[in-house]
Amino acid sequence: MSGGDEIPSGDNIPRHVAIIMDGNGRWAKERGLPRIAGHHNGMKAVKRITKAADRIGVEVLTLYAFSTENWKRPKAEVDFLMKLPQEFLSLELQELIENNVQVKMMGIRDHLPAHTVSAVEAAVRQTANNTGLILNFALNYGSRHEMMEAVKELARQSAAGKLDPNTLQESDFERLLLSSGLPDPDLLIRTSGELRLSNFMLWQLAYSEFCFTDVYWPEFSDRHFYDAIREYQRRARRYGGL
Repeated sequence: MSGGDEIPSGDNIPRHVAIIMDGNGRWAKERGLPRIAGHHNGMKAVKRITKAADRIGVEVLTLYAFSTENWKRPKAEVDFLMKLPQEFLSLELQELIENNVQVKMMGIRDHLPAHTVSAVEAAVRQTANNTGLILNFALNYGSRHEMMEAVKELARQSAAGKLDPNTLQESDFERLLLSSGLPDPDLLIRTSGELRLSNFMLWQLAYSEFCFTDVYWPEFSDRHFYDAIREYQRRARRYGGL
């Protein structure tokens, strides 16, 4: 992706941008730093891109902060990652409130440390009445788990006679997803050069535009973000039609 520093113009701004924030560890390794230094610098990119998205009128920014598979990482790294939401929100919550940003969390609260959950839930409560950008953290999130839980609930409703499977609509399924109430992402960005979805919003991304960049997340700038937006604006979304 390439382009200038100017802010993208026009009406074709994606309502919902989802980002797989990848490359923190490799960014740190190339600089002879511990992996946690990459995660800490990645937190700065979260602030930078949140402001950039808000500036151009993006309605929802979903950030893949921690997956259900990330528990396989070394305990010291996981423990550090679990402290980052608390640190980020303690530093940035007041500015988020002042900028009318609403914080949401999409993920499984089970197994998350109490301090992580309490920090996020406090931010969700304090920004609940804000009407600007929705900053949605996918934390302890896995799309296959999300969909299986929705299927189980539909099966329970059917067994209880509350649901006729023959009348089941996509909207019935979508209401049970963790993203319920949010529009599907228009644009997915993944940093660091990896070309996969990594169990992220598999249902919701069915018709999203994908944009991949080799830039590591800690160095992902406003310019890189706006380049991705301009790339999105150049594409024709047909949703299977002509």
